[in-house]
Amino acid sequence: MLLAQAPDGVPMISGGDDLAAVLAPVLGALSWPDGSTGLADGDVVVVASKVVAKAERRLVPARDDAERDAAIAAQTVRVVAERDRPDGGVLRIVETPQGLVMAAAGVDTSDVPPGTALLLPEDPDASARRLRRGLHARLGARPGVLVTDTAGRPWRRGVADLAIGAAGVVLLLDMRGEKDAYGRALQSSIIATADEIAAAAELVKGKVAGRPVAVVRGMGHLVTTEDGEGARSLVRPPEEDLFRHAVTDD
Repeated sequence: MLLAQAPDGVPMISGGDDLAAVLAPVLGALSWPDGSTGLADGDVVVVASKVVAKAERRLVPARDDAERDAAIAAQTVRVVAERDRPDGGVLRIVETPQGLVMAAAGVDTSDVPPGTALLLPEDPDASARRLRRGLHARLGARPGVLVTDTAGRPWRRGVADLAIGAAGVVLLLDMRGEKDAYGRALQSSIIATADEIAAAAELVKGKVAGRPVAVVRGMGHLVTTEDGEGARSLVRPPEEDLFRHAVTDD
């Protein structure tokens, strides 16, 4: 059975906070339907990148459009697409230093002090590993940890959460070679398990509910002892990315 809950009571995060120390009392007080409490081995802690970035002092000045644009430019490795916005600005879809493709390089001006913007964590995988170690030291359990952010998807309206940092979670489940109901071998089915857990957690966190952390229980078969290679490995390498190249009819 898959269970997910996002606890109330997470304090406001400030620069320099030890995120594991802040979250441990909240997560340790969780109550589950079977009467158990706290975290258990095999749980997955899913934390919004925003609180990670705040703790890691990733706030930058953004007192006007020029400063915000400069912050976006500083976090841009490659412009993927751009178009004019109705308000006169420009919407840019770019590749970030973390390898992610996001609108405005993930630079966020919501839920931050006026005149500032928040960058993505510099190394979300390292952030996930630190949080995992800290929670294990304080609570005894060894959960998987995902750091997540919201992104749009080509050809689909709306946004969804995805894993941008990971520790101790199987990121992809390769189903190739397994048989379907008619006995045919699957040829290309690789499930993005980390992203699916991230999306499930977002359903209980919510964007404006003040609950930036969720715990997903029931995915223990995807939680590993080792931290693993991290969510950066989910980024498709350029040689596999057909969308970097123009479509031809040749």
